[in-house]
Amino acid sequence: MTLSTDHAPDTGDMSDRSVSRTEQIEQALEKLILAGEFKPGERLIEIDLARRFGTSRGPLREAMQALAARGLVEMARNKGVIVRSISTREAMGLYDVRAALFGLAGRILTDRLTDIMLETMYRFVEEMEVLAKARSFEDYYRKNLAFHDFLITATNNQVLATEYRGFVKKLHLCRARSLVQAGGLAVSNREHAEMIDAVASGDRLRAQEAFFRHVERAKIRFMSTIHEED
Repeated sequence: MTLSTDHAPDTGDMSDRSVSRTEQIEQALEKLILAGEFKPGERLIEIDLARRFGTSRGPLREAMQALAARGLVEMARNKGVIVRSISTREAMGLYDVRAALFGLAGRILTDRLTDIMLETMYRFVEEMEVLAKARSFEDYYRKNLAFHDFLITATNNQVLATEYRGFVKKLHLCRARSLVQAGGLAVSNREHAEMIDAVASGDRLRAQEAFFRHVERAKIRFMSTIHEED
């Protein structure tokens, strides 16, 4: 994969180009990691990635350092750069904090809800229902991520959105399988409908509880996959 020239930086001094190139590579690597192309524990081979992205090693190393600072990769001595493996204990902690933040999002949304927002939410659920019945996991997973991101964006709270997305990106390293292995597509989407109904009711506490409970149940589904593997 070569980075698209549509996003190439404007001509300028070399440092400006390097910074822009680094950001492009960071975003591209993040997408590959979160999509599962690079698995937890897998080593990222610098020379291969430099060739793949058509770049020098400088911007690539800077991109990897940025991803390490955000907790997606590790810079391991004598091993190079490795995609992070999330321990069960850490995953549980991430789910707990994510649940609290998502519950807050539900509470905020209740006060900000518009007819257009509500229509969009129900449309998401209808589309995911079709995908769940077809057992189209990859498409459902992408739609699910878009739905959750829509809800967070709709709060119009940038601090909440930034913190929430940081936790979610780390959880991508371990959570995708839970929807499949625990047969969770239809169950997850029923919870989505419950969340929307709660927000539409105008009851802030009910909405907060529905959003919080959705993540708590996702944590339980994740735990069930660990027990199956054991």
